[in-house]
Amino acid sequence: MPEPRPLHPNDPRELGGYRLAGRLGEGAQGIVYLGERDGDRVAVKVLHSLDERARVNVERELTAVRRVAPFSTARILAAETDGDTPYVVSEYVDGPSLKDLIATRGGLPAAELTRLAVGTAAALAAIHEAGVVHRDFKPANVLLGPDGPRVIDFGIARPLDATSATMTGAVGTPAYMAPEQFAGTTAGPPLDMFAWGCTLACAANGRPPFGGDSVPAIMHRVLHGEPDLGLLSGDLRDLVASCLAKDPARARPRSRSCGACSATRSSGRTPPTGTPRNSSRRGRPRRPP
Repeated sequence: MPEPRPLHPNDPRELGGYRLAGRLGEGAQGIVYLGERDGDRVAVKVLHSLDERARVNVERELTAVRRVAPFSTARILAAETDGDTPYVVSEYVDGPSLKDLIATRGGLPAAELTRLAVGTAAALAAIHEAGVVHRDFKPANVLLGPDGPRVIDFGIARPLDATSATMTGAVGTPAYMAPEQFAGTTAGPPLDMFAWGCTLACAANGRPPFGGDSVPAIMHRVLHGEPDLGLLSGDLRDLVASCLAKDPARARPRSRSCGACSATRSSGRTPPTGTPRNSSRRGRPRRPP
């Protein structure tokens, strides 16, 4: 996480028994503070004012997040949504975001890219196995802690067993959104795998594969164009290309398959049967079982 900035005059000084030591950032749902207690550090997200519908949505979000295994994600430690200042306390990850690292260093070398691929695919596998779709996976939502990457910010995650109304609509960050998100159709884990492919391509090249300019231009490329995979090479390039297929149901591999394939390829072993391979050169890739 970034270094904390000074508190504003109107910021709270204490929440949930934690002293607020500074601001870490601000997003669509609220402001994130660094909290401290007895030498422990946490991230405290103070939510914007909630009406009853928003409060129900946040409660549903928290229920979904608590179903996710803590491996490679930031755990939720406490929450309060009924008071005048609703907040969520989560595990503090001591490290920069992938977005900040790319801005500072540019594209990552092959070994770091492989570790990133394995860790983030494992995180998405845990998220999906809990019946959750992240819906806004991107470099800003990957923190690089001492023990590896951690996926954060379930601010617009929705459980898979929610009503279809909550699973539709163009919600996300345009440069990392899948075609089905722009179309506003019912969406599931494949949209996260599209975003995972975009994130890996950005980490390799220092830029998103469908550009980062205007929303209409990005939307047109996502729906009709081919991704710019740049310096990605070998098996990882093929795997990312399969994730960026336009067809979510037939072509994109699953998160668990991506993690296993990335780990296998980094060790030099033969990928398991059914792994997408050379998909960028041989047409539509197969979806692993």
